[in-house]
Amino acid sequence: MKSKFLQFLGLTKRAGNLKEGYNKCEEELKLGYAKLIIISTDTSVNTKDKFNTYCDRYNTNIINFFSKEELGSALGRQEINVVCVTDLRMSKRLLELWNEEKN
Repeated sequence: MKSKFLQFLGLTKRAGNLKEGYNKCEEELKLGYAKLIIISTDTSVNTKDKFNTYCDRYNTNIINFFSKEELGSALGRQEINVVCVTDLRMSKRLLELWNEEKN
């Protein structure tokens, strides 16, 4: 069974509150629209370092827990490395679901 986190992530995309891809997520962070960054565990060290630095600078939460295939599957793609949530309430709910799953 697919995790509740990944199901809600798919819902977030259908609601139009999700941006996909390195460049779009970086831009959303710099503009202050990104409320949550989700990067895959298979992302390169440079990408992880860059987004960790950005998230610290812009006070944004980051999740690095799922593989690129798991994220892609939840979003109707084969694989994806970086996504960001632009809605505050949806990002809070995703953080709640993630905390439930990792415990």
